[in-house]
Amino acid sequence: TAMMVSLKREREAEVEDDDDEGRVAAKIGRGRVIEDRRSRHCPYLDTINRSVLDFDFEKLCSISLSHINVYACLICGKYFQGRGLKSHAYTHSVQFTHHVFLNLHTLKFYCLGIRRPPGDIMFLLVQRFGELMRKLWNPRNFKAHVSPHEMLQAVVLCSKKNFQITKQGDAVDFMTWFLNALHGALGGTKKKTSSITKAFQGSMRIFSKKLPHPDLTPEEKQALLVTEEYQEQMSESTFLFLTLDLPTAPLYKDEKEQLIIPQVPLFNILGKFNGNTEKEYKTYKENFLKRFQLTKLPPYLVFCIKRFTKNNFFVEKNPTIVNFPITNVDLREYLTEEAQLTEKNTTYDLVANVVHDGKPTEGAYRIHVLHHGTGKWYEMQDLQVTDILPQMITLSEAYIQIWKRQESDDDNDTNNHTGE
Repeated sequence: TAMMVSLKREREAEVEDDDDEGRVAAKIGRGRVIEDRRSRHCPYLDTINRSVLDFDFEKLCSISLSHINVYACLICGKYFQGRGLKSHAYTHSVQFTHHVFLNLHTLKFYCLGIRRPPGDIMFLLVQRFGELMRKLWNPRNFKAHVSPHEMLQAVVLCSKKNFQITKQGDAVDFMTWFLNALHGALGGTKKKTSSITKAFQGSMRIFSKKLPHPDLTPEEKQALLVTEEYQEQMSESTFLFLTLDLPTAPLYKDEKEQLIIPQVPLFNILGKFNGNTEKEYKTYKENFLKRFQLTKLPPYLVFCIKRFTKNNFFVEKNPTIVNFPITNVDLREYLTEEAQLTEKNTTYDLVANVVHDGKPTEGAYRIHVLHHGTGKWYEMQDLQVTDILPQMITLSEAYIQIWKRQESDDDNDTNNHTGE
């Protein structure tokens, strides 16, 4: 009797699944072709592992041993029953983040364990970026070059044409949008992490103090500074990159009628984050005095050197050269005392340097990249790739820099023991 009840329930579950499919088809109606076309853009199709798939096994669920309504996981090759919220297949998809399944009876594909609005176009960005990275690093590439056009088209579509192939945009604006778009498309939120935040996100303390209006008398200013509203407030904030402010460029030419190009050490502009340096920030109504101090350093630290300032008439570029070492930049002094005790390694090496040459609106970008295998530096601009000496990198007008944290001896030992 128990056997009959169990079979009856399984058959009812199978009928419910078929009904669901029928309802979907009925709802879609003439739009069925659109639904199928959209399904081809599923970002999880690339996770299918063909090497573990073997459909010659008996069609039995690996947990319930039932042969009714069995689905094959196309990532690990195991068979599971059902696809409802409480089924074995759905539980497996959530537990192991295996999302692509095949119904072994109807031969239809399903994506399980994903709660996302249908037609979310940002998934396309993740898929195209993943494809581009796999093509770049594929050791069995037939061609020596990779075309990024599909990725660029996804950027145009997902950014709602804010960034276009035919028009040069600002590198910092694009990087900000791209990192946040990938973070959101991968399921990340302000509280939930993603691979983007694990790699690039750090945290800092912001000390902010409101300033009295400059038109007030000294007595009125002194009276306001005593009130609670004008006391220093501390807040915690995360960041994906740090903005470094350059000193003001000279306005006048020297004796030879040439503008002097000033130079500044990297550690001078990093002083913004030492917890002591204060800077005034003006808003439309109020002025604030702020200082910053880092509390957590990410594995990859991004610096954005603020070269462009906008006014009511045009965009100005600061040509100041930043002098920086290529390796062994220690940022421990910019951490709070508590963070200095917890952060094991605070030394970074430069791995990429984005340069802007020329006028603010008509300039061009080039990038310096470190090849880890050989330790050589290369300069890339459009399709041109040339060798470059490390000493020449520091003479450029750096705009964005990416630094990689050095691995400690403990990390290397761990990687060796785990076989990574």
